[in-house]
Amino acid sequence: MAVAVQQHEKTPLWRNATFLKWLAQITVLVAVTALFIILGTQAFENFSKSGVSFGFKWLTDPTGVDIREGIDTSPDSGIRALSVGAMNTLRVTISGIFAATIFGTLIGIGRLSKNWIVNKISTVYIETLRNIPLLVQIFFWSALAITLPSLTADDVGTYWFKTSNKGFAFSWVFWDGGFWPWLTFVIVGAIVGKYVSRWRHRIQEETGQPSYPGTFRLLTILVFAVIGWFAWPLLSFLSPVWHWIADLVANLPPMIVPIVVAAASILVAALWIRKFFEARRTPAGFGKMTDDDWFRVIFAGLSGLIIAVLAFVIAGITITTVAGDRVSIPELALIGLSNIFDWLGNSFANNGGTPLVFQQPTVEIRGAGFVNYGTTGMVMSVPFFAVWTGVTLYTATYIAEIVRGGILAVSKGQTEAAQALGLTRSQYLRLIILPQAFRIILPPMGNQYLNLFKNTSLGIGVAFADIVAVGTTIMNQSGQSLPVVLIWMAFFVTGSLIISAIVNYYNRKMKLVER
Repeated sequence: MAVAVQQHEKTPLWRNATFLKWLAQITVLVAVTALFIILGTQAFENFSKSGVSFGFKWLTDPTGVDIREGIDTSPDSGIRALSVGAMNTLRVTISGIFAATIFGTLIGIGRLSKNWIVNKISTVYIETLRNIPLLVQIFFWSALAITLPSLTADDVGTYWFKTSNKGFAFSWVFWDGGFWPWLTFVIVGAIVGKYVSRWRHRIQEETGQPSYPGTFRLLTILVFAVIGWFAWPLLSFLSPVWHWIADLVANLPPMIVPIVVAAASILVAALWIRKFFEARRTPAGFGKMTDDDWFRVIFAGLSGLIIAVLAFVIAGITITTVAGDRVSIPELALIGLSNIFDWLGNSFANNGGTPLVFQQPTVEIRGAGFVNYGTTGMVMSVPFFAVWTGVTLYTATYIAEIVRGGILAVSKGQTEAAQALGLTRSQYLRLIILPQAFRIILPPMGNQYLNLFKNTSLGIGVAFADIVAVGTTIMNQSGQSLPVVLIWMAFFVTGSLIISAIVNYYNRKMKLVER
């Protein structure tokens, strides 16, 4: 009896799912690239017809404007002015994220409280503030601060805390001459404390008795901090080492920069691809790769090559510094890196002082009889106060609801088991409920961090000197609207990606590991 062998015909391309998937992705990529090219070409044509130039020369040109607050109130160039605005934005963002997280978590827990007053206060706070536009809230806090009394000659003196329509001044701790060497001791203590904590964990697992790994870790850091407070001058020998490295970097050939960047990009891409393949290795060999897997591998490889090529392309660009010198991008990078090591050398030099210094704010009479805050202590201007308070309280309302939802998502049996063991409410919230809830609430909470970062741009409504306000001033002076907007976009995209990366890192650290 003959066995009939059925011939399988090859699937035509128009019915091949793999081919259609790749074709769709490549088509979309080409279409998006072509769209950007068309829009860019049209924009340059419009600039040419209207006589408007496009460039970044204004970055090194003097601005001629003073900034109300920041690391430099009289910047000498456009890029310095934007850096001041960017730092002001980051000051609000970083401090606001910590404050909104703590306050929102407390409010979220308060809304679940069985205490009627705490529950209703939390509910009213959430339902009120999240339904009022953020810009209106910023205007409210600014108007409230402006109504405070003015500073007069009778206010001259030193205070722990002082309020006026010129801002809020309060006592603060600042770093002094020995801060960075002392911080080195603290960092070493944190590293040692990590191993001490592991050692105590191991003892607890072996004996079953409490070994307090967290307490030992904090004590280790504290011991190193105390030792470093008195021993930081011993690290002054590192000062000439940092200066030597600075001189070495300054004398490197500029071509080393694109070579290092290109090699690093290709190496990172190769390591990622290797790790990707190793993750799919089975006892029988490599598992079957899907279309998406191959796309990721190809995308990673092309990204590494593109960055390597761009490194050499950008290396050929030259710009004019504030001093009028023409330097290439690699030369500028080496100068900046050398300045960092020089700064470290100066920081580690034993120039006296202490690691930290406590300062109280003062009220002084300046110039032609003007009464204002002095240079000591911490002074929060009215615009900074309005923006910080507005974005922090507004974001905290959404974080509170996220925390409340995360707590409710934890099985009720967890709470009942904790109560059966005799744990108090604060204990089972801290040790059982919140650690499980944070696995749920961390991803949506990251979105609120991004919103807080981007909402700081509303500070332009109260004249807060953030990157948007400073860029608007430069835009009006130079007429370079598109370059300024591109820098805004790059800044917020970079910041958002960094925040997302940090949140995703902790999200991966906290997820349950399945067998």
